[in-house]
Amino acid sequence: MNWHDLVSIINFISRWVLFFAVFYKTYQTREKSWMLLTTAFFINVLDIESYIFKPLGIEIAHDAYRIASKIPNFFIATLLIWGALHLKYRTSKFKHVVAISVLLVLSYVWLFLLAANAFHDNFFIESTFPSLVYGAALIYFGMILREKEISDRSIDSLFPIGLMLLGVLNLTYPVTRHIEWFAPIGFFLGALFRIMAAVGAVKFVFIPFPPARAPPVPKKNIPPGAYLCPSREKASEKFGSIEEASNLVMITRENIDSIVGKVHPSALVFWVTRVMEGQIHKSPEIYAISPTKIDILTDLIAKAVESGYRVVYVDAVEYLIVENGFENALKFLLNVKDHVLVAGGTLILVVDPGTLDKTQRRILEREFPGG
Repeated sequence: MNWHDLVSIINFISRWVLFFAVFYKTYQTREKSWMLLTTAFFINVLDIESYIFKPLGIEIAHDAYRIASKIPNFFIATLLIWGALHLKYRTSKFKHVVAISVLLVLSYVWLFLLAANAFHDNFFIESTFPSLVYGAALIYFGMILREKEISDRSIDSLFPIGLMLLGVLNLTYPVTRHIEWFAPIGFFLGALFRIMAAVGAVKFVFIPFPPARAPPVPKKNIPPGAYLCPSREKASEKFGSIEEASNLVMITRENIDSIVGKVHPSALVFWVTRVMEGQIHKSPEIYAISPTKIDILTDLIAKAVESGYRVVYVDAVEYLIVENGFENALKFLLNVKDHVLVAGGTLILVVDPGTLDKTQRRILEREFPGG
């Protein structure tokens, strides 16, 4: 096996790793954004490229290859952009549908011109628009991934960084493809950037945080149920010093120093912030997590409840509403409520009623009786 074949195999395997990581993320979240991205990465696995088909004994006629090799660029780019828009806005707005429709029409026109040989077999012209669209889509998706889902300070960040670098490389493809000395370097860089993205994706999807440890049996007995309190003081009046509970999960915006000195050493704390991510304290265990990662936060709380944690205290509701919208924040709270109540635990929300409108307040008061 020569060096070129080895790079081809690594490149091919990294595509499958990316696909399975994103597919598992879709299975976890059931979100439309990740379903669109899963489809994009699956098409990328079966991209119409000669180095993929040759080992399989598949040959495509030259004239057909000229057109067929450009089709995945447009498919993948459209799905990446559409998925990124859903990650950012949680939906597709009318202007987004218009933009995607224009992209699809332009893609069809380009393929029609290729089929009519309007570019007279000029590789540079034939490849410019498909490479521009594909490269720009990778860069845009990587930027949205970093902004909405992934911290810059962890291995996870290799996922968007690898994709963005791959996007930049694709932008140069029409020029560098036939530069003899650069072609093998570009081929190697493509494999390297995909490996980076694959490693980051695996870390991001499969091991976002360490699993929760089983807490010691608590000495405090806090009544089970779901409660809404207008302030920390009111919560303390009803439930006592919640922070002393050894089986406490706290989702908070409080200052880290005050948390460390206040909660039980066995408590599990998720500090909601955009400035960092990952473990920032060991006893008690404190993890920084982005406010937009409410699906991951739901999974982490569910795992903690399964491990024996029974008191979930949330005082970051307003911040979660600002970052995700009331509807998405409510879905998060209801999911957490179901997990906690099924386990016979206690969910305590601290929300200033003055920050909500009447409809929002009524919904929360109905789902979480007053504390």
